[in-house]
Amino acid sequence: MLTCGRFLSSSAAAASTPSPFRNLTLSLLRRPHLRLLSSSATASAAAAATAVEPDTKGGGAGKPQWKAAIDFKWIRENTDAVAANIRDRNSAANLDLVLQLYDEYLALQKEVERLRAERNAVANKMKGKLEPSVRQALVEEGKNLKEGLIALEEDLVGSQRNFNFTIRDHLQLGKELDLFDFDAAAEVSGSKFYYLKNEAVLLEMALVNWAITEVSKKGFTPLITPEIVRSSVVEKCGFQPRAQNTQVYSIDNSDQCLIGTAEISVGGIHMDSILPDSDLPRKYVAYSHCFRTEAGAAGAATRGLYRVHQFSKVEMFVFCRPEESNKCHEELITIEEELYASLGLHFKTLDMATGDLGAPAYRKFDIEAWMPGLDRYGEISSASNCTDYQSRRLGIRFRPSPADPPPANAKKGKGSSGPTQFVHTLNATAVAVPRLIICILENFQQEDGTVVIPEPLRPFMGGLEVLSPKTK
Repeated sequence: MLTCGRFLSSSAAAASTPSPFRNLTLSLLRRPHLRLLSSSATASAAAAATAVEPDTKGGGAGKPQWKAAIDFKWIRENTDAVAANIRDRNSAANLDLVLQLYDEYLALQKEVERLRAERNAVANKMKGKLEPSVRQALVEEGKNLKEGLIALEEDLVGSQRNFNFTIRDHLQLGKELDLFDFDAAAEVSGSKFYYLKNEAVLLEMALVNWAITEVSKKGFTPLITPEIVRSSVVEKCGFQPRAQNTQVYSIDNSDQCLIGTAEISVGGIHMDSILPDSDLPRKYVAYSHCFRTEAGAAGAATRGLYRVHQFSKVEMFVFCRPEESNKCHEELITIEEELYASLGLHFKTLDMATGDLGAPAYRKFDIEAWMPGLDRYGEISSASNCTDYQSRRLGIRFRPSPADPPPANAKKGKGSSGPTQFVHTLNATAVAVPRLIICILENFQQEDGTVVIPEPLRPFMGGLEVLSPKTK
């Protein structure tokens, strides 16, 4: 399976985009049959953005003029009724332009998908042994297709915020706002550790509480998990705690490890259990600290908060029936996209190539958000469908309900249930705190050195709207 990317951007990020598609709503691409696919994890972000009000604070992050989704397909199918409604209301809405742009958008999308299918076909041809000349020809063909895709995707893409001043990265902003202390942490703990200070503490707590609150509304049970687990559980979840260059911290003279993600501790919560069919799907949203060795990680691209040894994370996890796992995967990705869009981030969602998948994942989507100070997209989340890889190793089954009720005279225990099956497990990041702090500081910085707090987080920060430099 080659990479596929479905791309979205927020209204805030796309406010300044020159694309003629900037007035298509974000919801348009959220509809499954219209979600964009790409054959490259490095392809440009394709986006549909809401119209925005003029920015009154200089931040380029205006509020949407509407929150309701617009069904462009319905508009096209009911043109006469829409046109009559526009006339009756004496509206200045340009229906012809809307229909024209929508048709152009669909045509571009169709052509993009055709090229992606061709690129997938080329990639499939490259599997197995090939003559060098044949392989080189396929490489060239794939390269040409990629270039064509990039050109087309530029016509669909939302853009990052356009700054009219010299931007600061999160390290400079953190210093001026007195939010971090990396030097003291390096003395106390070593490199890639940090102290959060002042409003950064409130921001971390706000992100965690906001994410748990929002995800819980969708039927997920909140958890705070153990952060030390048995090595066997880590292995059963698909990680290698004692391998060379492992990312897992193991505890000497014990069979225990520090978790690198709550996926491990939540995955083990029903270990060696048979779940009732009526309890599925089981959905959890878990808060934990995460610990990673980050072996081999160094360089300017990973500086500051981007890659650290300890961080807080809110993780979603689902146990479900096999036939539900694709649907649950879609739900997890949609929740991620809704969370980041509501913060006003500019991001793209990438369906990762087979070669980029870890052992447990059958399919994985990554979301990368634009980080202006780093001048690149950075991964902020992933969502994986592990099918029965983990459940087979952890011994997590369910007993399907019978297709028909048992006969009235059936003996107890006979004919009332079928054989057990392994559940499917899925996981997805709701909030990886340090990387979202990077996104918020760098995307919502103002020329005067202040940083505007995204509106959804303000109730969790005591109503604080702006971070300001400390008076010396």
